[in-house]
This record gives sequence, structure tokens and C-alpha cells, in this order.
Amino acid sequence: MHAYRTHTCGALRAADAGNTVRLSGWVHSKRDHGGLLFIDLRDHYGLTQCVFAAGSAGFAAADAVRPESVVTVTGQVVARETGTVNPRLPTGEIELRVTEMIVQSPAEVLPMQVAGEERFPEDIRLKYRFIDLRRDKLHRNMMLRSNVISSIRRRMIDAGFMEYQTPILTASSPEGARDFLVPARNHPGKFYALPQAPQQFKQLLMVAGFDRYFQIAPCFRDEASRADRSPGEFYQLDFEMSYVTQEDVFNTIEPVMAGVFEEFAEGRGVTKPPFPRIPYDTAMLEFGSDKPDLRNPIRIADVTTHYAGSGFGLFAKIAASGGIVRAIPAPGAGMQPRSFFDKLNEWARAEGAGGLGYIVYDAEGPKGPIARNLEADRAEAIRLASGAQPGDAVFFVAGKKETAEKFAGTVRTRLGDELNLTEKGSFRFCWITDFPMYELNEDTGLIDFSHNPFSMPQGELEALNTQDPLTIKAYQYDIVCNGIELSSGAIRNHRPDIMLRAFEIAGYSAADVEARFGGMLNAFRYGAPPHGGSAPGIDRMVMLLADEPNIREVILFPLNQQGEDLLMGAPAEVPPARMKELSLKIDLPPAKPRATST
Repeated sequence: MHAYRTHTCGALRAADAGNTVRLSGWVHSKRDHGGLLFIDLRDHYGLTQCVFAAGSAGFAAADAVRPESVVTVTGQVVARETGTVNPRLPTGEIELRVTEMIVQSPAEVLPMQVAGEERFPEDIRLKYRFIDLRRDKLHRNMMLRSNVISSIRRRMIDAGFMEYQTPILTASSPEGARDFLVPARNHPGKFYALPQAPQQFKQLLMVAGFDRYFQIAPCFRDEASRADRSPGEFYQLDFEMSYVTQEDVFNTIEPVMAGVFEEFAEGRGVTKPPFPRIPYDTAMLEFGSDKPDLRNPIRIADVTTHYAGSGFGLFAKIAASGGIVRAIPAPGAGMQPRSFFDKLNEWARAEGAGGLGYIVYDAEGPKGPIARNLEADRAEAIRLASGAQPGDAVFFVAGKKETAEKFAGTVRTRLGDELNLTEKGSFRFCWITDFPMYELNEDTGLIDFSHNPFSMPQGELEALNTQDPLTIKAYQYDIVCNGIELSSGAIRNHRPDIMLRAFEIAGYSAADVEARFGGMLNAFRYGAPPHGGSAPGIDRMVMLLADEPNIREVILFPLNQQGEDLLMGAPAEVPPARMKELSLKIDLPPAKPRATST
């Protein structure tokens, strides 16, 4: 018999009754029923109930052992009596009558329990992550992650892609966040950067003739944490294709994404390819976001012209000054009590808005504070524009375009939840397309890239030379699922002349571009195929499939919100000798003064 196990803790069934077996695992829980002691023994594969009779060889050791100790038990498989079968366990028809138990590794008193559903503070969970990972839900999340990655690999290879690994130590690249820098010991004063994404390398692979590349790529960004973003590092399905249009990229990756989600959806609905294509301008108008949640059926309408010159002075003034008025229909809200509208108005004020005006439409016509000051024909035009029916309400957001349209999107989300309109148990995909190539930097007043600087502008060089930069669209696209951006992508700018001009508009000289992106720019001078790709986030995909609100629940060893690894103690100070070896000195900021009480 094997020294540790003949079976796993999830393997035994009724057909094994009568056999002598050996299991090893963690003591999940203990129950003392007088003359019998029950231990649930757990390993990666499952759980088996073990029974120790009073006076048996292993009873004393079993009675003394703490939960989460690692033990090896030997005994006979016995069919449970009918009334004691546990249908929730695959092993629930049997139990193991133990004749021998060896404690392989005793556990100290636990800082957190593994059995049960008790919630523990995040700092405890991260400091003792190796214990946290033993808990059933988190353990299943990590197995789901592994299976999702395996499925992605298989599907990408079946689609004709080959997997290549790109460098981790590289040069800095503008990807929208701060780099993590690594000092180069043999080159004092110089630094490597950990890649924010394999962007330039995957494009160089296309120039090198590899045609279809993919990688489950680690990416490193020194940026703040949030629910759907892990600080420090993350993984993405990075892929690139040669001789493709935007539609070719969509048609290639949609079956992969839909297939993976269908495989692990467990009965939840998944958008069938082709996914809806929504231009950026339409997304901002109808959803108030470039990450729309299509499970919510509400669509926003622009009603600025209907308020311009109207009797409702506040909105008329906003329209006259160049602002906008957005209408957010609320199906069935006309039947809600006044408290429903008051609560939403208070919420809007708490969000920093002046309030939330509304019109209620019923069989007798429009009602509410706005309707009393608005011409009847204008109220009817607003109803038609918003698609409202009798029994519905329409809410309004007004102000400067950049703030009003985003808050309208927030209101849309809130109404979808409040009115229980948002579809449950589904994954709704879409593409957001036609992003602006440039935007105006609010701080400097200068033109800057709004998305990926390596994207091909629509209209190419002619557009760059003849159009107002703020009107130029790019072949840039995002894939969104349930209101979460899974990836950004683009058809790339593969021509040096177009690239130099595109960067010039954003304030970069030719010398700047040569210095920062000379490797890729030079490669393009030796024959570069048209190419494009994208990079859906692995962590976010698993977060959606696991139905977890926080991305840390699908990452093995995440950093906390402050970017700290509480388990391994990182970041940590470096000994002076090591700093000298790296030609570095620390110049710490002044310590913040302590608050004093009076």
C-alpha cells in the first residue's frame, strides 16, 4: 500500500465498500458523538467522512488533533446507513472506518477558520493566503481560472494561433500607467521597465512574419487598485494578427470568447457571435458610458433641442449655453410612490448633481414639477424621443456634455437596479468602436492621444493632415461584457510616416519618437504587414464567470489596495550593500507631520 494514499478524498463511492484504503489530507472538521468521533478529511479533490470508534487504535490521536492538521488514515470503506447518506457530497454514500491514523503535520491554532462561511478581514486573509486558499469557494475560483486558461489556449491554437513568450525586462512604453522599474546593475543610472503590455513586441512579431501570435501574458502597471483591477500585475490573452481588418479581428476572437463563457456559464446566457458593434459616440449618448451593460434595457436619449427656448427655464438656460439635456426613461416608474422619486433626488445630490428632475407620463398626460412648466407639445416630443409609454417616467440630467452624459449613465445603471430591469444570469458582450484618436488634455489644454497611440487613424495620413484632430476616429475598439471592459485593441499604425505625423500632432518630435520607439519604428521601415489585435483580461473574465465582485477573489496571491504583499512582506527595504551595488541612493520624501489633539 502507498505510504500516503491509495485514493483521493473525493474518489470513494458505494462500489468501494469493503475495501481497505488509505487517505491523506487536512482535518476539515471534527464532531464528537459520544462513542464515535467523526473527522471530515479534505484534499484538493474532495472530502471524505472518517469514523473513529472509542477505544480504537487511532481514537486518542484523532481526539487530540487540531483542525487543518495533515493526517494519513487507513481503514475500511463502509456504506452509510440510509438515513445518514449525504447527497450533497460525491462521497456521501460511504464513510471510512479508521483503524490507523498518522499525524504528518500538526497545525497550530488557526488565525482563520477554513470550514464554514465566516467572513474574515482582508488583511488576515492576505497575510494567511495559503490558508484562505484552502476554503472551498476560493479554491474553486482558482480551479476555474486554471480551466479557463486551458480552454483559451486550446481555442486559440485551434484558430491557427501559436504561443510565443515576449520579454519581461524591457524599455518603458506609454501604456497609460506608471512603469515598474528595475535598476540595471551593469549599467549604472539606467533601468529596465517591466512591460505594461507586450504591445511593441507583438507588433514586432508581425513584422518578423509570424502571422498569428498569442500569449497568456503577465503585465505590470504601477496603478491604484479598484474592484475590477489588481494593483501591480495582471494577466491578459494577448494576441495579434497580420493582414487583417477590424472585422477580421472581431470574427476571429468572438468564437473564442463566446466559447469560453459558454463552457463555464453553468446555464447562464451568453451573447452569440456576432457581438453588437456600438460606435463610441453612440455608446456615450445611449448608455452614458463606453463600457455599457447591455443587460440593462434602458436607452438614454438627447432632448436638448426640446428644452431649448422652452418654458422650463433651468434646462433652457443650460441648452442656450452649450450644455446638454439627457432623458433616461424609467419603464413602469410612473406607478411608484412619491418616495421613490424623492429618494432618487436625494441620491443624485449625494452624487454631486443638483438633483434629478422627472416627468411622469400617464393616460391623462405628463405630470410632475417639470411638466407643469413645460409646453405640452415639448413634453410629448420628449416622450416620443425617449420611447416612454403611459405608466413610465423619464428622468433628466443636464449640464456640460462631459459630465452630464456620464452622470446620465450612472442614473441609467441605478434605475436598472431600482426597477429590477437588469437581466440576471447572463453575459452580454459588445464591441465599442470608432474611438476618438485624440482628446483635449484638461490640465494642459493640449491635444493628447485618447487611447492607444499605436492605432491606425481612420483616413490615415490624409485625415491627419486635413482634419481637426479632435474629429479623427481611430481603428480602436474595446470588448465589453456586463459593463466591464475586458480588453482594448486596435488595427495598428504600421507605417512610419503616419506614425511620425500622429505623434507630432500629440506634441512629440520626430527625435522623441525615434528615442522612445526607435526599435519598432525602424522595423516598420523594412516592410511591415497591416496588423491588429487585442488583449482580453484573464482576471476580469474569471471574475465574471465566478460571479465575484472583487478581482482579488480570482487571483492566487494578490496585493492589497495599497499594493502590499502581506504574506511575503513586499515591498521591502534593500540592504545598503545591495543599493551600493546598484549605484542607487534613497531620497525619501519628508515625513508627514503627526496629527495632534487639542
